[in-house]
Amino acid sequence: MQKGKYCEIIAIASRQLDKAQAAARELGISKAYGTYDELLEDPDIDAIYNPLPNHLHVPWTIKSMEAGKHVLCEKPIGLSSAEGQKIIDEAKKRPELKVMEAFMYRHHPQWQKARRLIEEGEIGKLRMVQSVFSYFNVNADDIRNKAEIGGGGLMDIGCYNVSLSRFIYSSEPKRVCGIMEMDPQFKTDRLVSAIMDFGCGNAVFTCSTQLSRYQRVNIFGTDGRVELEYINPTDGASKLWLQKGEEITELPMPKCDHYEIQGDRFSLAIITDTEVFTPIEDAIANMKVLEAIVQSATNNTWVSLEE
Repeated sequence: MQKGKYCEIIAIASRQLDKAQAAARELGISKAYGTYDELLEDPDIDAIYNPLPNHLHVPWTIKSMEAGKHVLCEKPIGLSSAEGQKIIDEAKKRPELKVMEAFMYRHHPQWQKARRLIEEGEIGKLRMVQSVFSYFNVNADDIRNKAEIGGGGLMDIGCYNVSLSRFIYSSEPKRVCGIMEMDPQFKTDRLVSAIMDFGCGNAVFTCSTQLSRYQRVNIFGTDGRVELEYINPTDGASKLWLQKGEEITELPMPKCDHYEIQGDRFSLAIITDTEVFTPIEDAIANMKVLEAIVQSATNNTWVSLEE
């Protein structure tokens, strides 16, 4: 975000001042605070980026809005859809403030291109989205392995699998079916697979915190296929392939940083007082699918999402 044209990062906060100061020196940030409250009291700050652990997303987003700050909050929006709804309720009281969930991948040109190819009929009728997101992490001190604060694979990375499927279909799944394997020590989900039925087609995915690292998406239609690297590498390069018949073409993608694009788009929405790129209601819809997958895995049955 520091590379962005429309936003300036002027302060950082930690629960310990020395850590905030060390991070500020490393990142070239002018102000450091030893509490989050001090950050919110700074009148020079217009907007807050909330990358805290999952259980702190909702309370500190609401506190930030109460302090009159716009908020870009990391995914997932909260520990449950009901908890996330509190943000929507607060946003309705403060329509002058912008609040958005930070799903950075949606801002990358490769994902915009993929959806355009589908909308333009380049792969025929969309029928299947297949995705895998995995890494290996057995560090007991890592927040992703702490169940009590919202750790686990589904919340950390499965939320991407669900979000991208909804993004590609431009609709909500009608029902889901999931299976889940728990880590006996951490009590978090370490391997989750699910099927989402969109009516016109399906989406299937696997996410894991204890498999070899892999990030890839395949989008299948009746006449072709689109394949993407899930999240672009740190050098800004990304790859997208279009297959029609037996011919596979790699489509050129610009080198860019989706975190930079996301920060600029959010900032522009504030500057121009226009709608954010992704409405906060989308975050609640995504959380409802995650909850349904957990319910399905727990009860060993399909779970309907239709009201």
